[in-house]
Amino acid sequence: MTTVSAHTQQKLQSTDVEQKILKRSILCTLLIASAGIVFGILCGSMSIVFDGMFSALDAGMCSLSLLVSRLLGQPQSRRFQYGFWHVEPLVLAFNGSLLVFLCLYAFVNAVKGIVDGGRELELGWAIIYAISVSTFCFILYFKQRRLNKKIKSELIALDTKSWLMSACISSALLLAFILSWFMEGTRYEYLNTYTDPFVLAVLTLALIPVPIKTVKAAVREILQMTPEKLDCKIESIMAQLTLEYGFLDYSNYATRIGRGLFIEIHIVIPESMENSGVSKLDKIRDKIADAIGEDTPHRWLTISFTHDPKWL
Repeated sequence: MTTVSAHTQQKLQSTDVEQKILKRSILCTLLIASAGIVFGILCGSMSIVFDGMFSALDAGMCSLSLLVSRLLGQPQSRRFQYGFWHVEPLVLAFNGSLLVFLCLYAFVNAVKGIVDGGRELELGWAIIYAISVSTFCFILYFKQRRLNKKIKSELIALDTKSWLMSACISSALLLAFILSWFMEGTRYEYLNTYTDPFVLAVLTLALIPVPIKTVKAAVREILQMTPEKLDCKIESIMAQLTLEYGFLDYSNYATRIGRGLFIEIHIVIPESMENSGVSKLDKIRDKIADAIGEDTPHRWLTISFTHDPKWL
């Protein structure tokens, strides 16, 4: 296993890269948000305004993610001796909830727009906006996804999903605006007034499952619910070692909080192992640690041995 100092250095390097990506993302998101609101007003398109508001909210969420990244990159403090892992799922839950409410609000407005007879929009400006923004968002999405393969940050992963969502929104808008442009001068031209609210309604319904899924996953971590796969993996490892070493009993506790992995394992050893010595017990610890994997600065693994079952 690597030393604590090496783990700390690795964590700091990871968060430094993470913060640079998030800072760039905030600037780009603010640019897209401003463009969306301005073009939406010029075109008379609520769907483009929604795209801009989505980006503005995303910039705020990205700022919170940057704050979390800075906290996770700090050395341990006496007050937060287990680190700041718990902040990450709180931010994810908050961010996801805001996106859910934004989608619901936009959907209600879209339905109201359809009931009121739709709205006219300037297709020329709308098409220019959709082409520019969708291209820009797809470029940012693929670039961040490539960078996150190295650092594997949940915060960057969420931000990358946001760029993909923004790209899909803009692409859907582009498709709808082009169809409206082709319908001009035809017998279906009267439908153009319904294009904007209809696209907005479809987009919100298609996008809302994404933040809902994020919120559900974050709430499970906030409540410190043990992932089923993780629990089954540890149980399998301990069952195999129990057969190998004849352990009398054991207990294990595990959870994920943000990128932090917390595992405690307490083992009741038989009398035959009473004089085994620390070296042998350390070898068993190494076996368990290697089998669990994920030997990163974010793993907290405690393995204790006892003769008395009361310590389980």
